[in-house]
Amino acid sequence: MSVVRISHPTSIVKGKIRLDGSKSISNRALIIKALCKEDFPIHHISSSDDTSTMKDLLNNGKDIFDVHHAGTTFRFLTSFLAVSPRRQLLTGSSRMKERPIGPLVDALRDLGADISYSEKEGYPPLNIGPFDKKNYISKIKVKADISSQYITSLLLIAPSLPNGLELSLEGELVSEPYLNMTLTTLSEFGIEYKKGNGTISILPQEYSAKEYTVEADWSACSYYYSIAALSKECNIQLEGLFSESIQGDAKIKDIAELYGVKSEFDKDGVLHITKNGIHNDEVYYDFINQPDLAQTVAVMSAGKGIPADFTGLKTLRIKETDRISAIQKELQKVSSDMPFGRNENEQEHYVIRDKAEFSSVPRFSTYKDHRMAMAFAPLSLLHEIEMENPDVVSKSYPAFWEDLKTLGFKIENIHE
Repeated sequence: MSVVRISHPTSIVKGKIRLDGSKSISNRALIIKALCKEDFPIHHISSSDDTSTMKDLLNNGKDIFDVHHAGTTFRFLTSFLAVSPRRQLLTGSSRMKERPIGPLVDALRDLGADISYSEKEGYPPLNIGPFDKKNYISKIKVKADISSQYITSLLLIAPSLPNGLELSLEGELVSEPYLNMTLTTLSEFGIEYKKGNGTISILPQEYSAKEYTVEADWSACSYYYSIAALSKECNIQLEGLFSESIQGDAKIKDIAELYGVKSEFDKDGVLHITKNGIHNDEVYYDFINQPDLAQTVAVMSAGKGIPADFTGLKTLRIKETDRISAIQKELQKVSSDMPFGRNENEQEHYVIRDKAEFSSVPRFSTYKDHRMAMAFAPLSLLHEIEMENPDVVSKSYPAFWEDLKTLGFKIENIHE
């Protein structure tokens, strides 16, 4: 097992970072490129493992598609392969085989796709047979209260279907900004759609090839907001972000303001993050639309000692790990926690009340989850910490540790 020790000699953080392209946007663009009749270049594409896996699999020409740990890649490829003329096996890591795919498979079967489970019902791997485009149902339903990626997966293939697709969404929609990201991306490639009354309709159309630049990843940016909040003094410049972003995680600007962090874009489009010294006495936030920010904000709350009350975390149970359980276990190593409760409306919520304290050097586990490593790393501004399996960040942000070094963080390998 690899372990690193992380510290910062001054907790004064200054420097400039050019962020990688958004993994979410990159993966959408790659599927669109594969479905487009003309080739086109994609600039500033994500260097993450997930996107590299998507790119390689779309070009491998084989009958077995192994996505490893890449959940987005698995879900997008499920629909892409389901409407292909070939027979293929879609599989992944042991953790991927524990992540549900049933609602998307049910929707695709209603469409007319030939999909069966090769192991456990409702979970990967999937045996996917040839698709009969002449005899398919263009009006289907999909559960919207589990993952917006199911909906995105279906919408990406919709324009290429002979009669298009009319999709009815069942249940409370989660992560709606990611759905809006998909629809905006479709529009950028010339696709028209209708949305209303719980239905999205897309007529058969052709994607328009265009030179495309992927904006930087606001999810990755969130870790720098946490660094700013926990620093003594901070001036971080981040390049590649769009001030008018299609990413829901751009909401981190507003959340971080509650923790005393200021955001400002200059005339060259560079984002400057500084501290203003003014923060809320308590934070309430519903993460239903930005679940990938929850770990970062939870650690930021514990590190700052700002009481917090969070809702909208239900999708965290089926991510790379059970993220709720993982946050709770790791915060307990610094005398904090995020226990479960119910508010006056009987709504599930999680609270943080105790400020992180360090009686020794804590060693944090990462649970094969990239966001666990990056969310807990900023605590090293308060006290030296250790991190197990730090290479897990390659799933979404391979340059994370090197970028931290440019900001003055000290990262040492521990040999055991």
